Amino acid sequence: MKVRPLYDRILVKRIEQQEQKRGGIIIPDTAKEKPMEAKVAAVGEGKFDDNGKRIPLDVKKGDRILIGKYAGTEIKIEDEELLILREDEVLAIVENK
Repeated sequence: MKVRPLYDRILVKRIEQQEQKRGGIIIPDTAKEKPMEAKVAAVGEGKFDDNGKRIPLDVKKGDRILIGKYAGTEIKIEDEELLILREDEVLAIVENK
């Protein structure tokens, strides 16, 4: 299934961090924090300003971004956990050197 977000919305998939075990204790999935890093799967075309001109988004498909723990709306498409959020909920774009 192909999903295209509307206006200034972004479809992302959270990037799971590597599991760390300390002292032989394994933390259950329900106690783990949500990852704050995500990869952009699809973007909308941008929102309109007061004059009717479309404002393009700064993020693009494939970007790695930082988001808040409780940002956006969680959805499930074909057994895959995704998140739809607005561009203003993106905290930063992670750039490689």
